[in-house]
Amino acid sequence: MNYPSLVGNKYYDLAQKYLPRGAGSIFTFGIRNGTVETGKRFIDSLELFSLLANVADAKSLVIHPASTTHSQLSEEDLKASGATPDLIRLSIGIEDVEDLIYDLDQALNKI
Repeated sequence: MNYPSLVGNKYYDLAQKYLPRGAGSIFTFGIRNGTVETGKRFIDSLELFSLLANVADAKSLVIHPASTTHSQLSEEDLKASGATPDLIRLSIGIEDVEDLIYDLDQALNKI
């Protein structure tokens, strides 16, 4: 998981300095053994999250950059950009946290 407010994150010290109240609700994670197809299946399995490239909306959003915003890049360029095939980006909205956790869990279990 990549989230600057987590101890151990390479940006943790900067986040503490510049974002003392927290880094916000946007983070990324990788799907174990994830491929572009796995990322697509994960996105398609979500029920609450909306597939959008926006961030910081009232509604929770998800995107799989390797199959959407960065899909024109070669595998090498994807890796260089950090948009690896396993990468998922979430922007958390105002829905109930338990509902969001359930949705992520059920989608991960489907893949």
